[in-house]
Amino acid sequence: MNAAATPRIAPRRHLFKRLGRVLLAPDAFDFWASRLNSTWSLDRPLARIVARTPESSDTCTLLLQPNRHWRGFRAGQHLNISAEIDGTRVTRSYSLSDAPRADGRIAITVKAIPGGRLSQHLCHVAKPGDVLTLGPAFGEMTLPERAEGAWLFLAAGSGITPMMAMIRAQAVQGMPMPIALVYWARTRSELCFVEELRALAARQANFRVDVVLTRDADAADCRHGRIDASLLSAFAPDLHQRRVFACGPDGFVAAARALAAERAVAFHAEAFTPPPQIDIEGGSVQLTLAASNRVLTVPRGESLLTALEAAGLKPASGCRMGICNTCACGKRAGSTRHLHTGDVEHEPVSALRLCVNSARSDLVLDL
Repeated sequence: MNAAATPRIAPRRHLFKRLGRVLLAPDAFDFWASRLNSTWSLDRPLARIVARTPESSDTCTLLLQPNRHWRGFRAGQHLNISAEIDGTRVTRSYSLSDAPRADGRIAITVKAIPGGRLSQHLCHVAKPGDVLTLGPAFGEMTLPERAEGAWLFLAAGSGITPMMAMIRAQAVQGMPMPIALVYWARTRSELCFVEELRALAARQANFRVDVVLTRDADAADCRHGRIDASLLSAFAPDLHQRRVFACGPDGFVAAARALAAERAVAFHAEAFTPPPQIDIEGGSVQLTLAASNRVLTVPRGESLLTALEAAGLKPASGCRMGICNTCACGKRAGSTRHLHTGDVEHEPVSALRLCVNSARSDLVLDL
């Protein structure tokens, strides 16, 4: 038989996948495949922890090696991370903190939140070799397709994480446009990436960084104060010529928006804490779960996700801020109120986000 007629032998992993689809359910296939390689899966994006690096007193960076089901990301985006903790799958959303890499590895930087099950686990328990489940990348605060003009990055606390990914992405290209970063933290010990940022500013004429602390007045190498008009004017007197990106707690983003939105060329922002809930209503309503034919009594004015969890249910969730859509489900009947905007929805919807909507009347959900 000549070479042209020789049948092509599929790689071993493709053979396993074909056998898996024929012989096994996805969960069963994943179980047996993981015995050969911890990140082998029929179709689930998984990643192995390669390294863990401390960044500050309460923050660390995890370097992850995804499997081939991971579809990539743009600098500035988030993803959902899931891990098994004491027999329960816990999912939360984290920003990617590095630019897309040639080796395919990705990095997330995690702040250990008091009482946060997943953040505490990732910062203090998870170790190289452990496997995490990945969700697809999401988020709209990404760099424009065309690099033009001048940019101003405003970051507070964990808001530095997506900014770091975007700055590193530009650094790989030689910092083709002027970028100024103003980075706020409470104390010197909570700062992340400062040495790298200052070293980059020393090498790149197009990059400038200013670090501002709100509580630690003794740190001589940082400025002090909160975001306001005079401080912003001092850092960016040419604000009217800059595209502004802001990320941090909701209050910080709201202040940045009020100061910069009408003066800057464009304003892009993302908050990592939800805005205050508005128009809290009292009383309770009946919530019918159509798939399980179960009826619950839930309070009005409380997020449906919180109400369901209080009733002992565990609906899928991620960011808990109405961004990632992990908790979305269908609403067949009833009225809901968006907890951030106050908008009331009376019509059936196909993707009601449980984390940012409350019941306003009796409801029927596809759960």
